[in-house]
Formats: sequence, structure tokens, C-alpha cells
Amino acid sequence: MAAMKRGLELHRRAARESLEQWRQRPVANGLTTAVIGIALALPAGFFILTDNLQAVSANWQGAPKASVFLVPGAPTASHEATARAVEAMDAITAVELIHPDEALEAFEKAAGMSETLAMLETNPLPAVVVGEIRQGLTSADIDRLTERLAALPDVDEVQVDREWLQRLNAVVAMIDRISLLIASTLALAVVLVVGNTIRLDIENRRAAIEISKLIGGTDAFVRRPFLYTGLWYGAAGGLLALFILMIGLLAMAGPARELAAIYDGIQPPGGPGLSSALTIIGSGLALGLAGAWLAVGRHLAEIEPR
Repeated sequence: MAAMKRGLELHRRAARESLEQWRQRPVANGLTTAVIGIALALPAGFFILTDNLQAVSANWQGAPKASVFLVPGAPTASHEATARAVEAMDAITAVELIHPDEALEAFEKAAGMSETLAMLETNPLPAVVVGEIRQGLTSADIDRLTERLAALPDVDEVQVDREWLQRLNAVVAMIDRISLLIASTLALAVVLVVGNTIRLDIENRRAAIEISKLIGGTDAFVRRPFLYTGLWYGAAGGLLALFILMIGLLAMAGPARELAAIYDGIQPPGGPGLSSALTIIGSGLALGLAGAWLAVGRHLAEIEPR
């Protein structure tokens, strides 16, 4: 118990000493912290973007629809029969039949071309059967469903609103890979920046280290304050990264809300939650400690009292 209390006291002293040393160089430490904060904020921003895009994809994938366009001029009885055939399919949960007159009326309201359309002798628009596809179908299942719909009598074309979702998912996957690559590269950069800063700190305190070793100070005793210095760099960089992310999200809040209002059903993008914030700060602490350990392990053994 006494040894444990002594160990905790040594850690407390080392943490306090390193913090005091760290606060005595505000400009240099501020620049290093800025580099760490930017290096942590950039991949974190990409990961937040990926999470929001995945949320958008999940919301829209819940109810994809298949539009079955009938041959122009097909009789009304064929419209009803096709709608019943589509509704009978297991993969379809709901069906809406849009007759040619209804489609023309909706087009007139949307396009504002009532006078031009009134000049047409016949209605060029076909009847459309819109079916809501059941959730959880795979791409192969939707392909088979499309083939079955296209094989129905008097069907001219089938369109499934999944192509943009496939493109979105491909973009999300690409951004995710890019985020991992950027995160790995910048993590290495943070380790090197912290390691180089700690190396310079070791060189500046060479005389004090030699004296400590001369009077019996162990490598662990000498190493401890530098490791805590790396932790302070990581913690400050993580907090700065969160600040940068919040500023960026506030700057994008207005356009994001407008975009969410245009596409009904899409939630405005969210910021980092508690788990994400702790992950960012924890990553900063881990990288700061790794950089300090790398520098101390390499350069401290070279310093011996003469």
C-alpha cells in the first residue's frame, strides 16, 4: 500500500511539473497544439460526414419504389389488372395507380404549361403503377422483381428509384476509405510532431537530466514528466479539434437545414456526440503519449552523466 501511494505521488508530481513546464511556453506549445488539433479535426470531420450520409441513405432505403409505365393507349381494364398483379407480389407492400388523365393534370400543375398541353389532341402520358418495395431486399432480389414487373402484360418500362442510392452508398464507401487513409497519415504526423517537440524539450533539459541521473534518478523517473507532456499536447489538441468541428458545423448549419427541408424526410446533419467527442480526445491522448514515448525511448538513453 505504501509503495502504491508513493507511486501515485510520483505520478502526481510529474503531471504537475510537466504541466507547469508546458504552460511556460505558450507560443510554441500553441503552435504544436494547433497542428495536432487540425490533424485530428480533418479526419473526424470526414467521419462525421460519412455518418450523416449513411443516415440519409438509411432513411431513404426504407421505402424504395418501382414505377411501372404501361404502354400508351392501353385500356383502363389493363391498368387495373396490372395494378392488381403488382399488388399481389410479395415484394410489394403498397400500390398506387396513376391514370393518364391524373398524370397529365399533375404535370400541368408542376410545369405550368396548361395552355400548351391543351393544344394536344391526345394525352401522351401513359398510366403508371407505383409500387412500394418491401424493406430488406437485396440488390439481386430487386433485379428479379424488376424482371417480373417488366414481364407483365402492357408494361412498357420499369424504373426503380435505387440507382441514386447505389451511387450514394458508393460515395459513402469511398469517403470512408479516404477518411481512414487521411486519419492514418495524420496520426503518424501527430506522433512525429509530438516526438520532435519532446526531443527538443529533452535537449533543452539535458543538463537537468544528467544531474538527475547522477544523483540516482532512474530512467522511469526522468521519463515520466515527458510522457505527461505528451498527454497534455494530446488533450489540448483533442479539445481544439472539437472546437474546430463545432465552428465548422455552425457555419454549415444554415445550408444543411435548407437542404433537409428540400428533401423531405432527411434529417439535418448532426455533430459529434459524446462518444465521438471522447474518441477524439482519447485519440489525441493516445497519439500524444505515443509521440512522447517514441522520443523519450530513443533520446533519453543517449544522455548519461559524464
